[in-house]
Amino acid sequence: MEQKDHSFLSQTTIDEASRIFKALADPTRIKILYLLSQEECSVNHIAEVLEMSQSAVSHQLSLLRNLRLVTYRREGNTFLYTYDDEHVITLLHQVIHHIEHE
Repeated sequence: MEQKDHSFLSQTTIDEASRIFKALADPTRIKILYLLSQEECSVNHIAEVLEMSQSAVSHQLSLLRNLRLVTYRREGNTFLYTYDDEHVITLLHQVIHHIEHE
């Protein structure tokens, strides 16, 4: 039997995929990303909609910012957050669609 040549992912690609899946493994971060896929939001708005404390939301947003999955802009004294990676949002929507149509 002839052996096939296999192509492997680079370590960088593997690390990035792991980083994204790790971010999506947390229910709170899924909720935040899903909300941000619908509208730009302040920390207060996210906290209100998700019934969470502002500090808990800020902590999760900080993690998502460090992972380059969300970004923000300043409007006066308010920081407005939105998603920063269309591919990850598409992946999230595909997973949700898959679950809802099983």
